Amino acid sequence: MTTSFPSLRITRDGLEPQGAFAVAQAAYLRPDPRTVRELADLCRERSIGIVAHYYMDAELQGVLSACDWPHITIADSLKMADAAVEMARAGMRTVVVLGVDFMSENARAVLDAAGHTDVEVYRVASDPIGCSLAESAESDAYLAWLGEAARTPNSLHVVYINTSLHTKAAAHHLVPTITCTSSNVVQTILQAASQIDDLHVWYGPDTYMGHNLRTLFTQLQTLPDARIREVHPAHDRSTLAGLLDRFHTFEQGACVVHHMFGGDVVRRVREEHADAFHTAHLEVPGEMFELAIEAAEHDRGVVGSTSDILGFIARKVAARADGVGAETLSFVLGTEAGMVTAIVKRVQGLLTEAKNPDLAVEIVFPVASEAIAEAPESELRIVPGVPGGEGCSTAGGCATCPYMKMNTLDALFDVLEHAGEPRLSGFRPKTYAERIAGRTAADLGSEPILHMRYFQTRKAMPDTLVADVHGR
Repeated sequence: MTTSFPSLRITRDGLEPQGAFAVAQAAYLRPDPRTVRELADLCRERSIGIVAHYYMDAELQGVLSACDWPHITIADSLKMADAAVEMARAGMRTVVVLGVDFMSENARAVLDAAGHTDVEVYRVASDPIGCSLAESAESDAYLAWLGEAARTPNSLHVVYINTSLHTKAAAHHLVPTITCTSSNVVQTILQAASQIDDLHVWYGPDTYMGHNLRTLFTQLQTLPDARIREVHPAHDRSTLAGLLDRFHTFEQGACVVHHMFGGDVVRRVREEHADAFHTAHLEVPGEMFELAIEAAEHDRGVVGSTSDILGFIARKVAARADGVGAETLSFVLGTEAGMVTAIVKRVQGLLTEAKNPDLAVEIVFPVASEAIAEAPESELRIVPGVPGGEGCSTAGGCATCPYMKMNTLDALFDVLEHAGEPRLSGFRPKTYAERIAGRTAADLGSEPILHMRYFQTRKAMPDTLVADVHGR
């Protein structure tokens, strides 16, 4: 008989885990106060800021979240780079990036563009911290796909920010390119199509997100023109039909974690948690995405970025804060399990302020309960992740990224203690000194990021990018 998915019930006073996977997650959310103090002292003494992704493991996030040092940020990849700049402006001389390699590269590029070239940036491993999705954009297949885009008039390459600077540079050399995140990709594409006639949009490398975007635009096209204009004022059914005709996606790119949210997992979610709220990252396969988008039509779910998921959960909890009597709001977490740390912190804050003391929140991990590894050296005896080290189980996946888990608490302390020393030279982000069309890959690869920055602040495509599309 299939066991229930693991879950974590959050109250204003504590955590109630069900299933071994959830027990391991919850245990790490109660860090040793001495470790927390040591982290704060090191950062304060050495003027070090830390930016970390939501997908860090629970042990690391638990310590970071409990630390009162103001220059620690846990966020998605775009906000990580923004936070690094804010830390530099506040006087931090070093920024440690906890994530995969493209995140430290992006932070380095954004700091340089903001004039903070003297601020040191470190990863917490000397070995490469890869990403299956980012690596798919380094393939010959991706270059061939971009070659097709380069031969197609009026083409714009919209590349997921979760790629290396080298990818961004090589792509921008072939096709005018702008980066995007899961939270701004819809508006990026709609705005570009509104400014550039007969635009061909080439989205990559995430295949699932590309298919999910097509589903979103197709569903949007079925709405009355007035509803469509609420999403973007320049669009209607006719313009969306044209966009869909000229929307291209790469077919060979996927995140190993989100890939695990497949048909069997979704079948069990439908059977066991039909009354729950459903969340899904834009990168998950169609089955989980469709489940969440069905729920979203009735305000019972959300699809989008990690920030969108966190905001949705917070909104639903806040809406029930003034209720009366025992109530547990259940949310199925359709993304990497490491995000639970940020959820617990936000939810417990809301529950503490709520008038209803009996309100609780249950986070359901749609993964196999047995997707854990034995850890005899640990007091917990188990940790999230299967024994093979891949971070996922074909039984349903443990929804943890094996690359993100290369960032460890011990490695972080090692970097904090030795920042500035020659021994950490291999911990710096890759600089990409090679030249493409007479420019360094780092310089050329930063341009698509700056185009996105312009769009974020002006809500329009930069004139230079529009001219580039028309000129090629």
